[in-house]
Amino acid sequence: MDRKLVSSWYDLHSSVPSSYVQPPERRPGNAVLATNKTIPVIDLEGLDRADIIRNIIKSSEEYGFFQVINHGVPKELVDNTLRIFKEFHAMSVDEKVRESSKDPNGREIVGKYTQELRMLGLKILGLISEGLGLNPNYFSRELSESPIVISHHYPPCPEPSLTLGASRHKDPNILTLLYQEAEITALQVFKDGAWIPIEPISNAFVVNMGFMLQIISNGRLIGAEHRVITNSSTGRHTIAYFINPTKDALIEPAKPLLSATSPPIYPSMTFGKLLENFLNKGPYFEAEFRI
Repeated sequence: MDRKLVSSWYDLHSSVPSSYVQPPERRPGNAVLATNKTIPVIDLEGLDRADIIRNIIKSSEEYGFFQVINHGVPKELVDNTLRIFKEFHAMSVDEKVRESSKDPNGREIVGKYTQELRMLGLKILGLISEGLGLNPNYFSRELSESPIVISHHYPPCPEPSLTLGASRHKDPNILTLLYQEAEITALQVFKDGAWIPIEPISNAFVVNMGFMLQIISNGRLIGAEHRVITNSSTGRHTIAYFINPTKDALIEPAKPLLSATSPPIYPSMTFGKLLENFLNKGPYFEAEFRI
C-alpha cells in the first residue's frame, strides 16, 4: 500500500505521476508571483484594542488572510503537537493503524492544543464580530461547534513546477487557523491577479476567512483563494484548525448588516447543504449562489 501514497513519490519516481500533473495554466511554474507583497501581521497583545480590530477587518477585506503573533498559545505545546504529527506521518500505513490508538500522551497533547486553538479562534471571531458591528458572541455557539484539526504532510516533489500540494481553492468553513513550519514557504494567496507567498513567522498562526464567513459578512470579508506549492528538497508539515458550524446551522448574511441600501447578496441555507453544494460544484458554486 505504501507505494500508492503521495509520500512515496520522492523515493519511487524521478517524475510526478501523470494524474497529478496540473494543466499548463495552473502550474506554479507559469504563475504570476507578487513577491514584493505580504499579508498583514497583527499583534494580538497590542495596546490599542480598537486598532487591532481595525487591522483585522482591513486585512480580512483586502486579503482574506493575516498572521497573528503574541496569540497566547504556548510555544512548547505547539512544538510538541507538531512533533507528534511528524512522528505519525513518518510511520508506515500499518504502523499508523496500529499505533494511533495507543498513545494516550499524544492524545492529551493534541487535546490541549485543540482547546487552545478553540479559545484563540473564538477570540479572533469576537474581534471580527465587533469590527462588523455584531454581538461579540455572534459565532460562539452553533456557528463554531464542529471544529476539525488536520495535520498535512507535503513530501518533497521531484518536479515542483508541474504540480501543487493543494490546488487553488477557498475553505468552506468559518475560519481557519494554520500553523506552518518555519523556513518553508509554500502557502500562497491570490490577490489582484497574482500569488502572494505567505512567509512563515516563528510561533505565528496564519488566519484565513472561510466562504461561510464571506456569506455571513454579506461579501464584506473575503474567503480568499489560496494554494500550496511544493519543493524538491524538503518535506513540509502544517497543522490546520478549521472552525465549522454544525450541519443544521443556518448560514446567511447577518441581519444587523442588512438595510435597504445593503440588501443580502446571498440566500439562506444550512451549512450541511451549503457544504454539499460547495464540494460538488467547486468553483462554479459561488457565482450560482449569489442572489
